[in-house]
Amino acid sequence: MTINHIFFDLDHTLWDFETNSDKTFSYIFERNGIPMELERFTDTYRPINKKYWKLFREEKVTKADLRYKRLKEAFDALNFDASDELIHTLSEEYIAYLSGHNALFENALDVLAYLEQKYKLHIITNGFEEVQFKKLKNSKLLPFFDQVVTSENVGVKKPDPRIFHYALEVAGASSHESMMIGDNFEADILGAKNVGMRTIFCEFNGEIATEEVTSIRNLIELKDIL
Repeated sequence: MTINHIFFDLDHTLWDFETNSDKTFSYIFERNGIPMELERFTDTYRPINKKYWKLFREEKVTKADLRYKRLKEAFDALNFDASDELIHTLSEEYIAYLSGHNALFENALDVLAYLEQKYKLHIITNGFEEVQFKKLKNSKLLPFFDQVVTSENVGVKKPDPRIFHYALEVAGASSHESMMIGDNFEADILGAKNVGMRTIFCEFNGEIATEEVTSIRNLIELKDIL
């Protein structure tokens, strides 16, 4: 069956989350006079952030918990005395300034320009509504996409099948003519496969596939596959 619709994840797949996040922390640490070496902080923060996003996907923590506790736990692990007031300030400023940084994965714009000639392109993201559209707009990604579906808008998160069914419905697509491309094996790949979509796994962030799947290590490889 021919593929007519391609659904992309955003963070860690097209939009270089870690690079943009590091730049944001560098800015807000300087802004708030925090004497913390950035690399030391991010080495501790990244796995904690990943853990809390998994809990968030599983409905085990709230959005507010995610934003506060990932910072609180990182500072505690580093024995840095950060008041609740400071953590809340950093949490708010992080969200406010994150979308102002627009590093994309290598070849992202080139590949999207190629794909949009042949397919309808869409986004399915678990990111926060108010931030994701700013990221897409500021990084010049938005014009490539016909539909942008956020978990916050739908009310459920990947890998819940309901977000995929919703995305297919608003795109006017059937699962058998659709492909999901993303970096999170559980949320993007298994979630999409469970509703009958084909998938491509982006091995950009050290995550390992738990079953056989088409994988890429650079977006440029999509030109050979699609």
